[in-house]
Amino acid sequence: MTSTFLANLAKIGQLDAVPESPGLVQRILAAARQQLKDAHLAQASNETRFDCAYNAIRASADIGLLINGFRTSTGRPGHHQTAIQCLGHTLSIDDPTVRLLDGLRKQRSGSNYDGDMVTAGALSECLRQAKSILARVEAAVISKEAGAAGHSGG
Repeated sequence: MTSTFLANLAKIGQLDAVPESPGLVQRILAAARQQLKDAHLAQASNETRFDCAYNAIRASADIGLLINGFRTSTGRPGHHQTAIQCLGHTLSIDDPTVRLLDGLRKQRSGSNYDGDMVTAGALSECLRQAKSILARVEAAVISKEAGAAGHSGG
């Protein structure tokens, strides 16, 4: 079921409606799992590990949109922010967590574009959130697949 919020974002061009694509969802899910695995490589810098963990969060947010029939309009600025801010509507993530994830997005931008260093605490929080959001999206994908199988007329 599409939320009014997501439909409104599509109307203003922040999201694009897309057809169901279980194969794409599975590929992005595999990439998110690999990003989270890479984020745990202790020999990498905090900045690299943080970036990998953030990428797992963003990929999970993208999957949340995809299983609801949307993707961000990547030609428009702010598509990472849009994906993160939709998590309350796609994966039922609570508002304080969405704000925290948006803060991690800003931290990632600071690290990537301004050379800001990533603290051990920020890395730890990003790893924790990536694991949690990935588990949430995996459950949503399983639920979506079970619903689809139940509606296939068996």
